[in-house]
Amino acid sequence: MTQPHDEGPVYALNLFDVADREEYLAYSRRSPKEVAAHGGRVVALGRFRESVAGDIEPRTVMIVVEWESRAAFESYRADPALADLHPHRENGSSAYVWHLFDRLDDLRPLLRPGS
Repeated sequence: MTQPHDEGPVYALNLFDVADREEYLAYSRRSPKEVAAHGGRVVALGRFRESVAGDIEPRTVMIVVEWESRAAFESYRADPALADLHPHRENGSSAYVWHLFDRLDDLRPLLRPGS
């Protein structure tokens, strides 16, 4: 779905469980360099601690990547030179959630009537 802020930064929230340690290690050894080459940077890594509220099934790992734009994110996903990299992520993880969020300086745009 195209959003009005496609030209600005987006955050990719990655939540997942590790399904195959060796496969995910193969992905994680190479992915930081490739993410950076496509305009992304990891801003947070986390391990699940506890569920405080909400109905989402907990995942073990959380990664937040800031991308220069939606186009930068898509260039990472679609780059044919990375066709051998993405299967390591797919095979090394399970219960993957990958959501994009627009960067906001504050919540006022969401709190306006009609937003």
